Amino acid sequence: MAMRLVNRLLAVRASLDKVLVAEPMDNDPMPGVSLRALKVNRDPRGTLTELLRSDWDGVYGPEMPFAQTYVSVTMPGIARDEDRWHVHERQTDRFVVLAGTIVVAIADARPESPTVGRLLLAVMAAEDDAPAPYLLTVPPGTLHGLIALGDGPAMLQNYPTNLWDASDEGRIAFAEAGVALPDGTPFSWDLLRNAFPGG
Repeated sequence: MAMRLVNRLLAVRASLDKVLVAEPMDNDPMPGVSLRALKVNRDPRGTLTELLRSDWDGVYGPEMPFAQTYVSVTMPGIARDEDRWHVHERQTDRFVVLAGTIVVAIADARPESPTVGRLLLAVMAAEDDAPAPYLLTVPPGTLHGLIALGDGPAMLQNYPTNLWDASDEGRIAFAEAGVALPDGTPFSWDLLRNAFPGG
């Protein structure tokens, strides 16, 4: 029985590895999703990192304006909505992790998308003296959520394209959405908690 559980955990971990991304990418893994590398400038005084610039194509422009910014702090092991996905009709989120480790899950639920049904897990781990190495964009129509992993709180900053509007913010239950790993295992935050204990 114990060996069967170990084998199942290993299979789930292998399936998770197929959808995990931790480094910036040159190409978009889904339409509208980008992982834009952030450059950390270090000198003897410390660091400086630009988080969003108006000349960054693909993350800023007429279709991706700046509307507001906010910071959220999430305690370790906590998911923002344990059993529900967030979804926006109009808003694109732009996430930067300033402290700790956050995994952002994005599931493509857009029927017209060439990557419909795909799941992406973006691991955003800040360094002691710098934010996580990329800015992540999450486009409208994609299901998304996040969990903080590790020993301490995680801090996320968002630069959404729209002012907060309750009519644009939707929730879809995991059970209803049917998002699964490549091996068919239904997605849940416990998969990440179990595969990466202690972050």
